[in-house]
Amino acid sequence: MEAEEVGARLRERFPDVVVEPFPGTAGRIRFPAARLIELLTEVRDGLGFDHLGQVGAIDWVEERELFYTVWSDRAKQYLFLSTRIPAGEPHLESLTPVFPSANWHEREACELVGITFDHHPDLRPLLTPTGYQFHPLLRSFRLHEPEELEVKVRDV
Repeated sequence: MEAEEVGARLRERFPDVVVEPFPGTAGRIRFPAARLIELLTEVRDGLGFDHLGQVGAIDWVEERELFYTVWSDRAKQYLFLSTRIPAGEPHLESLTPVFPSANWHEREACELVGITFDHHPDLRPLLTPTGYQFHPLLRSFRLHEPEELEVKVRDV
């Protein structure tokens, strides 16, 4: 499936998406955050990208970018999707009802980049101790003195 075909099919239903070619893939889709669930459901059900392989996040200081990588077994191709949300209110709907594999990826993005995924079934930390108040992948993160990090409990 070529990026032009993917783009044409998605633009019929989602005129606000931006489709870009990305060599060796079915393309890259930039979309408004409010369309996440609807768009990814269409990508899964309508286009056959049935495996979510990655959810990641980047802090751009003024906003946070989330990116999703999906795979189609039928087309043997990846499709990249991304959206941006304001850094001052980093909330996004959880994708776990559409792709259960989003669960741990979203937990990691919450923990490391400070994005809250609304209606996520379990946003417990994966990598940092319970009670840890910092998001180490934010550009504003600074190393702390050991006495600031006194957290003695770890629930995994």
